[in-house]
Amino acid sequence: MRAVVQRVSHASVTVGDRVTGEIGPGLMILVCAMQGDTEAEADRLAAKIAKLRIFKDAADKMNLSVKDTGGAALVVSQFTLAADLRGNRPGFSTAAPPAEGERLYDHFSARLAAEGIAVAKGEFGADMDVRLLNQGPVTIWLDTAAP
Repeated sequence: MRAVVQRVSHASVTVGDRVTGEIGPGLMILVCAMQGDTEAEADRLAAKIAKLRIFKDAADKMNLSVKDTGGAALVVSQFTLAADLRGNRPGFSTAAPPAEGERLYDHFSARLAAEGIAVAKGEFGADMDVRLLNQGPVTIWLDTAAP
């Protein structure tokens, strides 16, 4: 699985005129299930993100996790993280098929919640408007297939 994690002051997702998810301070997580991914990758990614120390401590060092700060997570499915950029038009054939992608997206979100993090979500497969205020800015890219 792949994810882009951003430390945010606040973030929200809207589908049409309906807000599907909204958080205050915490993490904006764009996530993509890749072909061959299983619950094991989703579990590992959720555990890693829950412990990722990208929030400042009293000494102004990035030394705290979202769990440490009591922050929330807004999780949004983003199949374009699977983009193959060999040409000028990205291909997405390495993304998991939609039904499997949605299942793993939901599993990842549930595992993150099981880590003790309040989770809000986008709507899988929908055309979403994502708003966020990136704090820092801090943006981290993670891939469970990377060493």
